[in-house]
Amino acid sequence: MDFLIKFAQAHESFRLAEIHALAIVESVELKIVEYSNESPFCLARLQSRADARKLVRRSILAQSIHELWGVGDTLDELHESVTTRTIEQWTKFGSSSFKFSLDSYQGARSSSEKLSIINGFAYLPFDGPIVMCRPEEEFTVFELWPRNSVPLKIQQPDRLFLGRFIGGSSREIISKFDLKKRSYISTTSMDSELSLVTANIALAAPGKLFYDPFVGTGSFPIACAHFGAIGWGSDIDGRSIRGEGPRKSLKGNFEQYGLMTRLGGAFSADLINTPIRRHRRIWDGIVCDPPYGVREGLRVLGLRDPKKTPWLIEQGKRKACSADYVPPKKPYSFLAMLSDILDFAADTLVDDGRVAFWMPTANDENQEIAVPQHPSLELVTICVQNFNKWSRRLIIYRRLSDDNVSTVALAVHESKKHRTIAGTTVDDLNPFRRGYFRKFQAQNSSQQH
Repeated sequence: MDFLIKFAQAHESFRLAEIHALAIVESVELKIVEYSNESPFCLARLQSRADARKLVRRSILAQSIHELWGVGDTLDELHESVTTRTIEQWTKFGSSSFKFSLDSYQGARSSSEKLSIINGFAYLPFDGPIVMCRPEEEFTVFELWPRNSVPLKIQQPDRLFLGRFIGGSSREIISKFDLKKRSYISTTSMDSELSLVTANIALAAPGKLFYDPFVGTGSFPIACAHFGAIGWGSDIDGRSIRGEGPRKSLKGNFEQYGLMTRLGGAFSADLINTPIRRHRRIWDGIVCDPPYGVREGLRVLGLRDPKKTPWLIEQGKRKACSADYVPPKKPYSFLAMLSDILDFAADTLVDDGRVAFWMPTANDENQEIAVPQHPSLELVTICVQNFNKWSRRLIIYRRLSDDNVSTVALAVHESKKHRTIAGTTVDDLNPFRRGYFRKFQAQNSSQQH
């Protein structure tokens, strides 16, 4: 059966990634028949109406799904398509309450034009009452107009669809998790929409364990917990987890949303110095937004040169368990961090488990950072969020079973793990930070001249 998915006007490059992921979560067979990022309409093929409802019921980027009754480049073609596709179904809806509406994308119709288009479907033998609020059946004429059709005074749309409403999505929960309503946030808290989308793409679901190694105030574990997973997290700065008290803390955020039963735990650690056992496959998913190191250099627990500061080692042994102890930190390479994320994911993800992390990049091919690779992880998809002068990418991998991992590629990867990255300054260790500021400085200089 063919269906029309209506997407929201946001995050176009994330749409198919989310809908494909939801097909996996809901165990439905999905085929994308037609889609373009330039349009909010997607034609999809599914086995049943029940599968269609399941596909979008927890989607954040979709708005609704409709059984496709017709499609055409003109109204005449649309009517012909409706008759060909659905004439055998007409008697099923003869006595049902119903309504018709019109949805124009990038175009506009006058009230009289809308009424004329809707009256054009009078040949459908619907004898039930017309009910504008919560009818039994809802039909929508969707129009896809050319860009700038209103100022250019274009008279007709490029494409028309008739859809019968099947089910809605969970887009309304974006407001529930809005950071403006959250008791405890920081400047790096991920917004609710993208947190929820990330959790969907990473396949968060009941009975699964999800972990964020850069948890901060808990945006990702909260999103995963909403979809039924148990959320865990850690952060190099324990203060971000503890917050300012019972309510203004990571735990307080879980309590605010009634998700305490889905908080596995949160602890202070970094990705390298972690109490989590490596080579023990426990996580169904890893989701995170690593620090970019723009405001200040990246840090990891440890000492630059332990031989020069043995007293710090002794101090750590004596005070490590003290509540006020602040462990020393050393500079950390941005590229090493990305590599460590993949190594950790390869060591701890279950088969087919996903790791989804955000990575920044400048909007310049000469400064673009290559997508990191790991022989045990298969790249699933890359979604891009563009800003004015830079972008960030959500990169998603799937853990391969050991039988499908090349032993040769794995040996080569292991041999490269111990290579040191030259440099001591924050710019030496972070190519994104270096490119970010150099580009902006060059632009500002050119504007001044």
